[in-house]
Amino acid sequence: MTFPNIPENINPIEDLDKEQVALLLLASIAFEELGLAHIINAEAEKIQFALGTLNNSDSVVKDVVDLLDINRSVERVLRTVIKKEIILQFKLEDVVDFLKND
Repeated sequence: MTFPNIPENINPIEDLDKEQVALLLLASIAFEELGLAHIINAEAEKIQFALGTLNNSDSVVKDVVDLLDINRSVERVLRTVIKKEIILQFKLEDVVDFLKND
């Protein structure tokens, strides 16, 4: 994944028009989404590693209790990601409303 490009010709802050502000807000949402995607990927790799399916390694899970502990850990992280996604949805809706209001 690559980072979205923020326009370089936007400076100083007080000279921004409405469209440039919206673009910067959308770019900030994109950066946050990219970070969340990396977190989700890391959690998937955690499960794959535990089960031994990542790079054909041996399973590190010794019993069902270990597997449930890993599952709880991943679930907590994903719950936090979902909360962040809801906040980003609100932010996106606010940007759309900002653009609609002249």
